[in-house]
Amino acid sequence: MRQLRVWIVLGVFVLATALGGSALAARPTTSVSVKASDFKFALSTKSVKAGKVIFTIKNAGKLPHDFKIGGKKTPLIKPGKSAKLTVTLKKGKAAYLCTVAGHAAAGMKGTLTVK
Repeated sequence: MRQLRVWIVLGVFVLATALGGSALAARPTTSVSVKASDFKFALSTKSVKAGKVIFTIKNAGKLPHDFKIGGKKTPLIKPGKSAKLTVTLKKGKAAYLCTVAGHAAAGMKGTLTVK
């Protein structure tokens, strides 16, 4: 019986180690909706928690747009279409913009606060 307890404790330790120490320590993923139009972005929130963030970008404009944040960007999104972008953000400010020539200068840029 004692040997069984040792194996159970060892199994729990191995499982906890495989899960990165603790399943409770894992940070939840944050989702942010982004509406792109000609020539602005509207985000569903002005701040997020540090960690994994999934952006869902809907192009409600008449021109193709993309969305860049955290060193990653979407491909061009055609009018009426959507794209997803997953990034890991650190605490601070995260700048976002449309990289199509002239679009950021016309207003398609902003800053997201990462707490």
